[in-house]
Amino acid sequence: MHFIKKRGWELPESAATPESVFVERRRLVKALVAGPALLAAPALIAGCEEEAPKGAARAAAPKGDPTAGLYPVTRNLRYRVERPLSKESDATSYNNFYEFGSHKSIKSAAQVLPIRPWTVKIDGMVEKPFEIGIDDLLKKMPLEERIYRFRCVEAWAMTVPWSGFPLKALVDLAKPLAGAKYLHMETFNNPKIASGQRQSWYPWPYVEGLTMAEATNELAFIATGLYGKPIPKQNGAPLRLVVPWKYGFKNIKSLVRLSFTDKRPKTFWEAIQASEYGFWANVNPEVPHPRWSQASERLLGEGRRVKTQLYNGYGEFVASLYKDLENEELFK
Repeated sequence: MHFIKKRGWELPESAATPESVFVERRRLVKALVAGPALLAAPALIAGCEEEAPKGAARAAAPKGDPTAGLYPVTRNLRYRVERPLSKESDATSYNNFYEFGSHKSIKSAAQVLPIRPWTVKIDGMVEKPFEIGIDDLLKKMPLEERIYRFRCVEAWAMTVPWSGFPLKALVDLAKPLAGAKYLHMETFNNPKIASGQRQSWYPWPYVEGLTMAEATNELAFIATGLYGKPIPKQNGAPLRLVVPWKYGFKNIKSLVRLSFTDKRPKTFWEAIQASEYGFWANVNPEVPHPRWSQASERLLGEGRRVKTQLYNGYGEFVASLYKDLENEELFK
């Protein structure tokens, strides 16, 4: 007898989305577009992608958002997980965004962030530095949806459907020089509207960094949408990094600059407390934070705890990146 062993991140599509409205909206619009013949057909499309009809989310998207018509986008079924999606209301109301405060309830405060116009600067060790507006950038990028686990260093977790594009696509657009070893990323810096940036003890702007190998890994993602709509401001609009094998503080929000360099960036939390928040920040249940265990995590909106997985369950994608770095503190 032949048994098929599922990998840790695999999940049947029927179990991936617990929000009945989210699922039924997709199915209903497919049926309306394709006609009565589709009503009797399975909602899941064979192969590696599921088509998410664009009209489904337009009514719920923010008014005046020029990208609203882009979503929902095609779901890439290569990136699935073994647990249900978190509720959208939880994922969009329990957020870290220190630019707007050091508490989780920053949703209202973040709404003052102006996301149009929004320009991204590409510079450093590239063939030719340039700036590009967010809407022009989106026209050049291959948008898709991916379901990823998200693990905060504070030991809470969620599972959400990000829309966006592989970071590698942006790296390819930038055309870095051969000597570039790191990608240095910065968020906006505007203390006039971001109250947290008036706190002088923080090293603003927020800075993060990846090695070039990490930045071009297939999991590294730039999110522009969430739950089939443009990404909310409190979740990092209009561009946010998603690296699901690392703790959440590495997932820098509201990007305005990407610089290619041969020097390792001094990241925001590393500058504040390097003994607790290092450059790598890969998830590992066996390496505790100095002030709490990382062996388990609390699922957002559920309260129950589950065991933390090495690399947040994505080891088959990323473990090879670190095989020659025995002397690095990869999980701090």
